Amino acid sequence: MINKERIILGIDPGTQVMGYGLLKVINNKPELLAMGVIQLNKYDDHYLRLRRIFERVISIVEEYLPDELAIEAPFFGKNVQSMLKLGRAQGVAMAAALSRDIPIFEYAPLKIKMAITGNGQAAKEQVAYMLQKYLRIPDENMLPQLDATDGLAAAVCHYFQTINPTQEKKYNGWKDFINKNPDKVKK
Repeated sequence: MINKERIILGIDPGTQVMGYGLLKVINNKPELLAMGVIQLNKYDDHYLRLRRIFERVISIVEEYLPDELAIEAPFFGKNVQSMLKLGRAQGVAMAAALSRDIPIFEYAPLKIKMAITGNGQAAKEQVAYMLQKYLRIPDENMLPQLDATDGLAAAVCHYFQTINPTQEKKYNGWKDFINKNPDKVKK
């Protein structure tokens, strides 16, 4: 999974504002390539917003040629209509990436925040601050819209997952290890 050079596009889906960030990884060292937002609140029609998401994600893909897409998965909310709209926005962004054969990786908001700050309940400002410090982003390159850093956070979370994948098997002592790995025990 780890190449000498790769680009990860991270997206924080939204129906008002969609954030994105691009992480360039060279020899396993990440750096900010770009980040921004797609303003959707100027469109009254939900379908026009979906079209705009598709067009902008395609243009970002064509400009930066990402190798992977990391996208924040919708979380469960109380407002069903909002959840449906958010799911559509996410789906359209995913369809744009899939149309260019880019593999997709979904991460729960809690997992992204945990990966960046160590706290799954962290505020958007904390996520932005940690990304700025980790990637050494100068103040003048930080955007006031936290949706952009949320998109970047999805890319960084994916980067962390690929350099340090979680261990599939967890053990509760030697007996548990032996039970789960009988092929590794000499008799």
